[in-house]
Amino acid sequence: MSFFDKVKQGASEAAKKAQQTVEITKFKTQVSLKEREIDKIYKIIGESVYTSYLSGDYTQVEANVSEYCQGIAQINQEISELEQKIAEVRNEKECTCGKVVAADTKFCSSCGHHFV
Repeated sequence: MSFFDKVKQGASEAAKKAQQTVEITKFKTQVSLKEREIDKIYKIIGESVYTSYLSGDYTQVEANVSEYCQGIAQINQEISELEQKIAEVRNEKECTCGKVVAADTKFCSSCGHHFV
């Protein structure tokens, strides 16, 4: 392999790594925004419960809190999907034991789990 081929290959790998970093940053930003949405919902739930406490009427709060909790569950699902995309971009997967391993790994080095 000539010197110029090596330089060309290095530049190609650097460009690929830069693109990977951009994609990961984009996904992490989306996760952060979704986590902020959850924090806002937590605040709304708290205000709703406190308002009900002050009025002494808890009839409406249960329905509202349940609806907000369903929203949080949906956002958490979206966060999980984004984290999966990050792992795919990094060419990684998570074992059942929680250890992150390379996507082409056949066995977990921590627990020995066999990936099918």
